[in-house]
Amino acid sequence: MTMGSDIARALDPVLLAADVGITCDPWQAEVLRLQPRRTLLLCSRQSGKSTVSSLLALHTALYCSGALVLLVSPSLRQSGELFRTTMGFFAKLEGVPELTMESKLRAQLANGSRIISLPGSEKTTRGFSKATLIVVDEAARDLTVGVERLGPEPMHRRAVAAAVAEGHGQRPRGLPSGSETGRGSSPARITSP
Repeated sequence: MTMGSDIARALDPVLLAADVGITCDPWQAEVLRLQPRRTLLLCSRQSGKSTVSSLLALHTALYCSGALVLLVSPSLRQSGELFRTTMGFFAKLEGVPELTMESKLRAQLANGSRIISLPGSEKTTRGFSKATLIVVDEAARDLTVGVERLGPEPMHRRAVAAAVAEGHGQRPRGLPSGSETGRGSSPARITSP
């Protein structure tokens, strides 16, 4: 990989997706490129929520040196699956920082970034207050499964919650009322067709 290709991939996460064999749907490309502070992916089953979440996690770990990326799900099995997807994408890439440590649930890169998968309980998420990115997968019923338990909101820079759209008018518990779209401190809500 050339330096120019690496810079292009750092600036456009959709190129990272292409490098691991993923052709993004337009909504996935929008999520990857916008990278708002808070994102709620309210999508149908098997629409690519976990894929785009894994790509965001990997991009953050690769291009934000020293990043702490937390993959949180209601169960350890679910967060472990998201971690395996993320590391599967990592294995397909060339010219990335080397792994300095890897286990079934965590990895550390030579650039100092860490990716850690956790079940969403107060006991296991306590102490991770300075995360660069928090991905809450399988958040269909409760967005607070991991994010609120990780400390005050200003402590983490970005949060992504992936939830299945269960029907019209239903809101996952923890979704702020009022502004549901936008950038900055408001959650960005991008839904797939």
